[in-house]
Amino acid sequence: MPVTGRTGLAGFTDLALESGYVFEEMHIAYETFGTLNAERTNAVLIEHALTGDAHVTSGVAEPATAEHPSSFAPGWWEEVIGPGRPIDTDEFFVVCANALGGCNGSTGPTTIHADGLPYGSRFPALTVRDLVTAELALTDRLGIESWHAVIGGSMGGARALEFALLAPERVRKATVLAAPAYSDADQIAWAHTQIQAIALDPDYCGGDYAALGRFPAAGLGLARQIAHLTYRNDVELNHRFANAHQFPRPAGAPDTYYSIQSYLDHQARKLVHRFDAESYRVLTAALRDHDVRRGRHSDLAEALAGARSEFQVIGISTDRLYPPAQVAELAAALPGTVTHHTIESWAGHDGFLTEGQKVGRLVRGFLEG
Repeated sequence: MPVTGRTGLAGFTDLALESGYVFEEMHIAYETFGTLNAERTNAVLIEHALTGDAHVTSGVAEPATAEHPSSFAPGWWEEVIGPGRPIDTDEFFVVCANALGGCNGSTGPTTIHADGLPYGSRFPALTVRDLVTAELALTDRLGIESWHAVIGGSMGGARALEFALLAPERVRKATVLAAPAYSDADQIAWAHTQIQAIALDPDYCGGDYAALGRFPAAGLGLARQIAHLTYRNDVELNHRFANAHQFPRPAGAPDTYYSIQSYLDHQARKLVHRFDAESYRVLTAALRDHDVRRGRHSDLAEALAGARSEFQVIGISTDRLYPPAQVAELAAALPGTVTHHTIESWAGHDGFLTEGQKVGRLVRGFLEG
């Protein structure tokens, strides 16, 4: 079986953030799939969501039947990216990088500082533009003058949009999926409750829990439960769970334990086992503060006027985190050639992940157009 996926860790020095903080040394973990052509014109950058990572696909046609399945674990967008799939890794050179501030290889709060202790509370605040600045450094390192496309959903969509604004000459096509031009009060409020859930956990220790051998599992789990209620739609949750009780009840569960409680507890446990709490807080704050108008122009169309890419903007019909009207506002304000679609789905915001076939058809048509 041909191995089409490769992992990499790129090191950089003197990366300056918007705040003025300078990383004397930092790393970005990334994975690549496919082959960069001689003209270097077939590169596609995939931007992951808040708790995503660089492993966007297995890079093989049938990961479940691979000779060494553990080496070809399905990625988070397996249905969309891979050999023969809409973003075809036999045709495109696909790159996905773990965001700066993450906890899956890139420099983040758990990274060991020069003094031998984790960054913890010393890790600087980040903006979406800072995340893109790090990815621009990676773009240079990979020798890619311009991306054929930059594609992302949710926080990844915010990064794709900012990439096209910060480096308009380096993005030919941009897909912004289930993401707006700026965070509104409702999104800021949801972010606030999640950050508070983590910060109020006694094991948070002001962000320095790792150095003390502790971990705010309860706070991170509650933050994930709050977030998950914005990721799914009420109609879907009511249909799946109604007011049914969970049976059998797990040990320690209260006498009245509903199926929806069990579902949310499961989502919390999954994230706690794979993600860092301070990374979650830092990246949630960055997405909370997302606003393309900041430092550009108070009028949205004027703020976006410098973009030169061809844009595809996609909303999800039942998205209650970034409602279709807010996504449509972005599409209407963008300059140049813009295609706007709303995918019908009852899954809510998570539809950008669960509706792989619908997303894939739209993205493939955009890449070919």
